[in-house]
Amino acid sequence: MKIGYARISTGDQSLDLQHDALIRAGCELLFEDSGVSGTATKRPGLDKALARLGSGDVLVVWRLDRLGRSQRHLIELVHQLGERQVGFISLTEAIDTTSPGGKLVFRLMGALAEYEHSMIRERVVAGIAAAKHRGKHIGRPRKLTPEQIEHARKVIEEGLQTPAGMAALLGVDHSTLWRALRAAKPPAPAVRGRQAAERRPMVAGVR
Repeated sequence: MKIGYARISTGDQSLDLQHDALIRAGCELLFEDSGVSGTATKRPGLDKALARLGSGDVLVVWRLDRLGRSQRHLIELVHQLGERQVGFISLTEAIDTTSPGGKLVFRLMGALAEYEHSMIRERVVAGIAAAKHRGKHIGRPRKLTPEQIEHARKVIEEGLQTPAGMAALLGVDHSTLWRALRAAKPPAPAVRGRQAAERRPMVAGVR
């Protein structure tokens, strides 16, 4: 059975586009998260979808960024599905792990993600070493720049570094980085309607 998952980050957006695409793809059951950010760790709708999937089923999403919090998280999820004999389809990117070609694409994505992780880690280490060589102070700065804050957010969201590890690299304590990230983050929109729901789409007049 094909099970669809849809997500929007704000109540101002509509799930209709994703629902229509998932139904056309043959999904018999839909789960959703409405008003849930892509970086959120709690997604009730996704949790229900993952719990409902069994061997031979296929999880379908409209686009890759609807599923994973980051590239690494996405790859881990799809790998876990594969271990459960569950397929994965992303309609926009035309990725289908139930086919040999689709499996190959995801293996390549995993290799590229690991390569990117290694390169970022090497650049961070090299940057610190170069700063020490030039005699620059790399201890606690009085204030983090907007560029540092945005870089820290991206690295943490991609799972490339823990908040504590990123704070250490920037020379600040954990609480300083946390306050800077919160201050720079726009207020989260109010959640409208159901946060997570299970729907059976209309298929050939059957609810």
